[in-house]
Amino acid sequence: MPRLQRISRKSGARRRSGGARGRPLSSLPEWNLADLYAGLDDPSIRSDLDRVDSECVAFEEAYKGKLADMARAPAAGASLVEAVRRYEAIDDLMGRLASYAGLLHAGDTVDPARTKFYGDVQERLTSASTHLLFFTLELNRIDDALLQAAMTEPALGHYRPWLDDVRRYKPYQLEDRVEQLFHEKSVTAYSAWNRSFDATIANLRFKVSGKTLAIEPTLNLLQDRSAAKRKAAAQALAVTFKQNVQAFALITNTLAKDKEISDRWRGFADIADSRHLDNRVEREVVDALVTAVRAAYPRLSHRYYALKAKWFGKKRLPHWDRNAPLPQTPLRTVGWDEARGTVLGAYGAFSPEMAAIAERFFEQRWIDAPVRPGKAPGAFAHPTVPSVHPYVLLNYQGKPRDVMTLAHELGHGVHQVLAAPNGALMAPTPLTLAETASVFGEMLTFKKLLAGTPDRKQRKAMLAAKVEDMINTVVRQIAFYTFERAVHTERRSGELTAQKIGELWMAVQGESLGPAIELKPGYETFWTYIPHFIHSPFYVYAYAFGDCLVNSLYAVYEHSADGFAERYLAMLAAGGTKHYSELLKPFGLDARDPAFWQGGLSVIERMIEELEELA
Repeated sequence: MPRLQRISRKSGARRRSGGARGRPLSSLPEWNLADLYAGLDDPSIRSDLDRVDSECVAFEEAYKGKLADMARAPAAGASLVEAVRRYEAIDDLMGRLASYAGLLHAGDTVDPARTKFYGDVQERLTSASTHLLFFTLELNRIDDALLQAAMTEPALGHYRPWLDDVRRYKPYQLEDRVEQLFHEKSVTAYSAWNRSFDATIANLRFKVSGKTLAIEPTLNLLQDRSAAKRKAAAQALAVTFKQNVQAFALITNTLAKDKEISDRWRGFADIADSRHLDNRVEREVVDALVTAVRAAYPRLSHRYYALKAKWFGKKRLPHWDRNAPLPQTPLRTVGWDEARGTVLGAYGAFSPEMAAIAERFFEQRWIDAPVRPGKAPGAFAHPTVPSVHPYVLLNYQGKPRDVMTLAHELGHGVHQVLAAPNGALMAPTPLTLAETASVFGEMLTFKKLLAGTPDRKQRKAMLAAKVEDMINTVVRQIAFYTFERAVHTERRSGELTAQKIGELWMAVQGESLGPAIELKPGYETFWTYIPHFIHSPFYVYAYAFGDCLVNSLYAVYEHSADGFAERYLAMLAAGGTKHYSELLKPFGLDARDPAFWQGGLSVIERMIEELEELA
């Protein structure tokens, strides 16, 4: 069926925070969603929902039960491509509706009208798309030889990447009525639990030093200059998480069981195989990444946090000081206009085309930057559909790390704009490559800022912040993946108590963070707020994959910059039309080679070595 557009949020490990200088926070840009729809009462919404209903029914009437005969007919390619094009047009229309509902809801997740609208649109689209379920199922029943012959027609051959992806799901597809049941019940199954999680998180309140805060500003205090505020924030988080831990345990148990049922029926051998299939990556490649990162924990996170503890004059740091600013280093605030100029300047030095695309996000109000009550936490870039354009959500508060978040999400946005001409079926990029442009955008911005920082203390602070971000992206996300594997594996033997989930969490956190980080009482509940565990099980390794890949890519760029930008933009423009191995070939990289991951990890090691020298 067409993908109902989902918004990918950054996990808690990548949150940013701060104050601001330059343009005041009160005038930060808010996105204009009118390119999708004019508002909740836009009559186009009703008419488009009605059109989705009628077109889905008409599509089913036109093609259900007929694809096999069409494939055997003399003009098989021409008739099949007409069906694929109609299917793609419906996908784009449904994606427009789903994107608008999702983005509107992300802007205020506690507003009753938006929440109802979001739920109603999901239900309408799920119901309508049941008439499309047959299409990919029947495509997969066409004989391989017949389909290959039909694709000699150039128009259908254009869709070969998408058709090949559809065929990859063939071993796991079920009988039509079972597929329909799974699809229709998704509204009251995992989608409903996703909504419950979002609403619960948005409504949580934390009492910090006499103030009642939502989750985003509370998490931001973990990066505050004041040790007392960091501690108070961590303790407030622990109190509220503990009060609500049973609800989060229920959500986690239910979704893990729901996934186990689906995986068992479909015949997936491993708990993460469905994610690997979506990502178009082989299990052994992910296993090699995980093994390499876990083996590197002592050389990366353990080593860095021991160094950081020394800077603080301690042997061990409490967990709330893990992302604390360095002592005796002034914190410079960054206003919005300066952040914009910094990122666009870094992008422009690499590629004027890249900067021009990124500038459109500012000029055409595709960014929502301010913190607001009820707004979704974290940050994301949502591609919407190829017929419109992406949107970026931030919670910008002015610290230098917020500039990195802006660079990260604009990297996604540039990627999505470049990939859009591939159309609704082939523009989406697998998660293994989806983080490439974002992390590369961060690296460009970081290198530009570092090159312009001669002051030793400032350079040390910048390097430390970058190392922490890379540890959060690589080490912490692999720890998250390890935690998820433990939870889903244990869940197959029965429901897990909140205490048991907390024990699994503490075990993987202790392993990954090392002896220099002291996990204080209350930290055992900090698994509760990570959205990826709920929205996108096993998504998290994509961050580590992307970061190591970008480290290797950037090394190629530094050694041979001539023609690199053109090859890089061509890689992004490919969208979902090529396997990651094919896209990496022009750069001489092979993710199947164990040395590939070591090369990416060594970049982090070298930064830690430089920090040791500066210290």
